[in-house]
Amino acid sequence: MSSDGTGRRPTIYSVADRAQVSIATVSRVLRRPDEVRPATRDRVLQVVDELGYVPDGAARSLAVKSHEAHGLVLPELGGPYYADLLTGYEQGAADGGASVVVLLTDGKADVDLLVRRLAGRVDGIVLMGAVQVAPTTVAAIRRKLPVLGLANSHEESVESFVTENVHSAEELTRHLVEVHGRRRLRFVGSPDIADDVHDRYAGFVAAHQAAGLEAAPPVPATFREEDGPRVAALLLEGELEADALVCANDELALSVMRHLSAGGVSVPDQVSVTGWDDGMAARYVTPGLTTVSQPVRELGRQVAVRMRALLEDPTSVPEQHLLPTTLVVRQSCGCP
Repeated sequence: MSSDGTGRRPTIYSVADRAQVSIATVSRVLRRPDEVRPATRDRVLQVVDELGYVPDGAARSLAVKSHEAHGLVLPELGGPYYADLLTGYEQGAADGGASVVVLLTDGKADVDLLVRRLAGRVDGIVLMGAVQVAPTTVAAIRRKLPVLGLANSHEESVESFVTENVHSAEELTRHLVEVHGRRRLRFVGSPDIADDVHDRYAGFVAAHQAAGLEAAPPVPATFREEDGPRVAALLLEGELEADALVCANDELALSVMRHLSAGGVSVPDQVSVTGWDDGMAARYVTPGLTTVSQPVRELGRQVAVRMRALLEDPTSVPEQHLLPTTLVVRQSCGCP
């Protein structure tokens, strides 16, 4: 456990003392860093990291436990995935009388600082895998609050909730190879942006190996529909050769399908397109989107319920939770 040299947990006073600034300056760095000179800010943040300091929260000072607050750290709220996830989490938290404080990190600087500040306002924190938080920050927060991982595990000692990715991605890819005879498949998504995308690509590769084929490198793309036109243009302009596109999520797959069709490419006659999530739109587009269904709302609810349990018993042994996923075959892969 980090300390200020006395064996006690670090305080704002120990940070100020080591950084040779006032406690008011430390407070400004943590709350309004843009108002502090860069050299001073960097020195204070270095000490904060060295000592593992996390601001004291007010939520636990409330006598009534039903007032506990959960911090949920997500990259964004765009798209149906995050809407379902947040709905499920809010339901699970509200069932126990807890509130939810959401921190969105995309496009923001000093994410570690923002997460530490959030830790000073809540009783427990849930970290989405796509959010990049330093292990030292996670460790510092865990010394004061329960921390859960969502769609990844930031470190082995952090309890995590994930949906199954590798097996279902392998099954999906094998379906394209064995049933539809596809041989020039490309995975559309960036495995380095999140653990679940990494695992989906791993399943894609495993299916190729089992079929005696060599898997092509992934086509870089985010989860957002804005990347769909770019990916479709690569194929339309001949820069990408593929007879099947295995997309990292439905939002990307639906966007690619739309722009391929607009460019005169028939899905699935010329190119199979598949997604992941099984959102509502996947069921009603033409052709229907072959995808993998994952219980996103239930995932969010279970994480919230577990956080409530950890706040009741912080000594419980960390577990790793795996929720099943299911291949959903529709017309976009070539099935009738």
